Amino acid sequence: MTPSTPHVSKDPLHGKTLQAILEFLVETYGWEDMGRRIKIKCFTTDPSIKSSLTFLRKTPWARQKVEMYYLATLKNETHPLDVPTVPMELD
Repeated sequence: MTPSTPHVSKDPLHGKTLQAILEFLVETYGWEDMGRRIKIKCFTTDPSIKSSLTFLRKTPWARQKVEMYYLATLKNETHPLDVPTVPMELD
């Protein structure tokens, strides 16, 4: 009998808890930048891990934004919120 190889997920979120993702982002960016980068009230008004987790677990669209930002951070991609806006010069 041959030993079975364990299944390896290709999902980068596999095994990551929402709490671990949120803690990583807060440690990386801080609450102020998180609120600027991801426009969610739980990041801007009296933010905490506990209140943010409660909101994110109940709100799929907000959780998706956080997860997408986490993945972009891991890939070192430029997120649209990180690109500075350059004022256009009028001739």
